[in-house]
Amino acid sequence: MISRGDTHLGTGGAKPSPIHLLGGGPGTRKSAYRPILKDILRFPGKPNPLLAYLGAATDDDRGFAGYMKALVTSAGPCTFRLAPVVGRGARGRAARALIEAADLVFVGGGDVELGMRRLEDRGLTESLREKHRSGAPFFGISAGAILLGLRWIRWRDPKDDGSAELFDCLGLAPILCDCHGEEDGWTELHALLRLTGGSALGHGIRSGAALRVAADGAVEPLCGGVDRFQVRGGKVVPL
Repeated sequence: MISRGDTHLGTGGAKPSPIHLLGGGPGTRKSAYRPILKDILRFPGKPNPLLAYLGAATDDDRGFAGYMKALVTSAGPCTFRLAPVVGRGARGRAARALIEAADLVFVGGGDVELGMRRLEDRGLTESLREKHRSGAPFFGISAGAILLGLRWIRWRDPKDDGSAELFDCLGLAPILCDCHGEEDGWTELHALLRLTGGSALGHGIRSGAALRVAADGAVEPLCGGVDRFQVRGGKVVPL
């Protein structure tokens, strides 16, 4: 469970809350995440907290947003609102204003590169980082979980392995992770770790699994399976 006392310094100032990363994945049932989401929704201490939903990774797809809303509200009451990154509403301050007013922030799944590009284009990255620094709870699912991490990988030419390159994500959860990639042996996570080099550590969050990540990077598996890998001697090995 989340402890509200853990989010306050002795001086009374806020510090970042733990971030929750949900693997999602095909066939994941709402019930798998209900206890975790229930705790997250209770954290602000309000009967109906305002939740800012970021659908940037799907270009604000309404159908997917509806699925995300059903997932969250099955765990408890909240006012679920989209922080728009496309369309007429995205041209103003609507998304930024919602993020500033929200009690908690949820980053939905989709395409990681698209999501990060939209957030950067709309100038929302610093607003999100400031919101996190203020102590607001953040959670993400699938690509949204990856977006909350340090960085991800893309290929300039999908047919050329040598065209792979890293790009920064929001960096709110100070870890490298991938979600529901167990069926292909975590190919993308391995490529990410090889490019990162050093003694990089990566977490593969399986379908239906979840992690809690503290501000100092401490990782706590909450449910389901989590695979861990590290670069050793230039090779990616399981831990």
